[in-house]
Amino acid sequence: SADLTSTVGYDSIIQHLNDGRKNCKEFEDFLKERAIIEEKYGKELINLSKKKPCGQTELKNMYVFLNFFFFAEIDNVGQGHIQLAQTLRKEAKKMEDFREKQKQHRKKIELIMEAIHKNRNLQYKKTMEVKQISCCFLPYGALLFLSSLFWQLFLKLAQTKSALEDSDRSYQQSISTLEKIREEWQTEHIKACEFFETQECERINYFRNALWLHVNQLSQDCVQNDEKYEEIRKSLEMCSIEKDIDFFVNLRKTGSLAPAPVVYENYYNTQRNATPVRSPVPVPIARRGPLPTPTSAPDEPDYATVDNYSLI
Repeated sequence: SADLTSTVGYDSIIQHLNDGRKNCKEFEDFLKERAIIEEKYGKELINLSKKKPCGQTELKNMYVFLNFFFFAEIDNVGQGHIQLAQTLRKEAKKMEDFREKQKQHRKKIELIMEAIHKNRNLQYKKTMEVKQISCCFLPYGALLFLSSLFWQLFLKLAQTKSALEDSDRSYQQSISTLEKIREEWQTEHIKACEFFETQECERINYFRNALWLHVNQLSQDCVQNDEKYEEIRKSLEMCSIEKDIDFFVNLRKTGSLAPAPVVYENYYNTQRNATPVRSPVPVPIARRGPLPTPTSAPDEPDYATVDNYSLI
């Protein structure tokens, strides 16, 4: 600004820096709240895996899968979310430290600029007062030359001339002092602007890197979770339907022979006991055929594929 005492430009810079600091604080709060969500979700997953609400009556492979693989990996996923929450809190603390560090460095420069602004404004006000006083002597200065022939006014004119010279000399000194202060202010203002520019570059770079790192951490957590889910899928591949069925049959079987056929006996025939018609020999059970192949409904994807893309 052309106005020597104006601070419009400086105030705009300070406002922009305050807005940047506010943005960093908002992201810091975001990380803290996200950490609370991740921690809560992780703890709930762990509690859910410990309850084991399903599969307690399964046998063989499915029992092993549910109790030693599925719930264990779900617990690991929960632990991963808790670890992510701890990481997010650390990143929030780093953002807070960076923000406070910039604040302290800025404070030193702002105090210097405030002192310079105050000194400049005081000197400017003083110079304007001296200038006003000096201007008041102008009519008397003109009178000095118009009335130099009148001896009765000689003494008064001499005093007026001396006061005029003193006022002008004081005005010149004030102008000189103000100019030195202006040069000092301009020098410090340039230094402050350069410092603020450097600090803003550092803030934007740090903020951008923090966002980038945050997204990477979320991606890494997703990858780690997918690796845990992949272990679940691999263990599911080891589950044999036929073995589970055979295990149940062998565990709960009551024998290898079926009851003998039930036949009709004629109690009114006197010769009925001569030749027994009921065979006491049980009928052997024929071995069952192959197990049916599980099929999916037309609108139901296979367990190992999603939209024709294999997850195994």
